[in-house]
Parts: sequence; C-alpha cells; structure tokens
Amino acid sequence: MAAAGLGRGPLLLRCRSWRSFASQTDGESRLVQVLREKFPQASAIKVVDISGGCGAMYEIHIESEEFREKRTVQQHQMVNQALSEEIKHMHGLRIFTSAPKP
Repeated sequence: MAAAGLGRGPLLLRCRSWRSFASQTDGESRLVQVLREKFPQASAIKVVDISGGCGAMYEIHIESEEFREKRTVQQHQMVNQALSEEIKHMHGLRIFTSAPKP
C-alpha cells in the first residue's frame, strides 16, 4: 500500500482551524508586507490564504507598474523571487499579476 500522497491522487492537507474571512491571517499580513517592500510601485496587493488559515497555500493578486512591458512569466518570476524565503514553507501558490491600465 502506498503512503498517503505519494504517487496516487492529490495530497490532502488537513487544517484544524477555521477562520473568518473578515480579517487577515498573520501569514497573509506577512506576505503583504514583503510584497509592499519588494514592489513599492504596486497600486494593489491582495493575499488570501486559500488553505483555510493553515498558511499552506496562498493566492496573490498584484497590480504594479514594475510589471509593465514584462511577459506574464517574467512577472511571476519577480513575485517568486520576492517571496523566495516564504515559498519554502508553502505547499502551493497562485499568482495573478498585471500592470495598471494606462
């Protein structure tokens, strides 16, 4: 019998705490702070813990002038680089980037 999550089907993460979406988790706040430092021209940054508050998986939306004239893959590489230390402790990350509309 294969160990859970090894080779068969998706790996399921169990989160023991449930959260209210009215306030940011500590992880969300920390990521927003790092992103604001790394992308000072950002007009919008939104971070959502999509693992139910565990900090295992995040969805990030950033609108920044720094992304102008860069391909999507380059924009995502910039975000990955900015969060290189934090990513080591995550299971997954969804990134959505854009430049402000002219």
